Amino acid sequence: MSTIEKSIEVNVPEYTAYAQWMNFEEFPQFMEGVKEVTRLGAKRFHWKAEIAGQDTEWDTEITEQAADQRLAWTSRGGGIKGWVVTFHQLSNARSKVMLQVEYDPPGVAEHVGDALGVLSSRVQGDLERFKKLIEKRWHPPGRETIFDNFPM
Repeated sequence: MSTIEKSIEVNVPEYTAYAQWMNFEEFPQFMEGVKEVTRLGAKRFHWKAEIAGQDTEWDTEITEQAADQRLAWTSRGGGIKGWVVTFHQLSNARSKVMLQVEYDPPGVAEHVGDALGVLSSRVQGDLERFKKLIEKRWHPPGRETIFDNFPM
């Protein structure tokens, strides 16, 4: 089992980053390979993704949740066994998102990819796309743009 730890600073408050992260159905907008996330219940989700050219599906369940601070979940099926994401206030309008992924590669090809750091790079890319998504959507109070009154 491998553990990947990555973090990124975002120009939004931690509660805003947390709220966006809780929109699991929007993960395909920033997570490479994720095609769909469907809510099965209050704490359960079904994922569909393409990994290494293969379609795969698995279920996750939230195991820990502290509003605006921490979220942990476990997976059933697939190579990712668990995730923990934490949100840390750096200032009123800036925070740090830290992601820890536990990965157990199910096959030989995945072991090679894991050894080469492919998943680590992918996780970092996902965080960078998350940063772009959240910063594009959020405006500090009192700093409206001419586009705020138009639906996107």
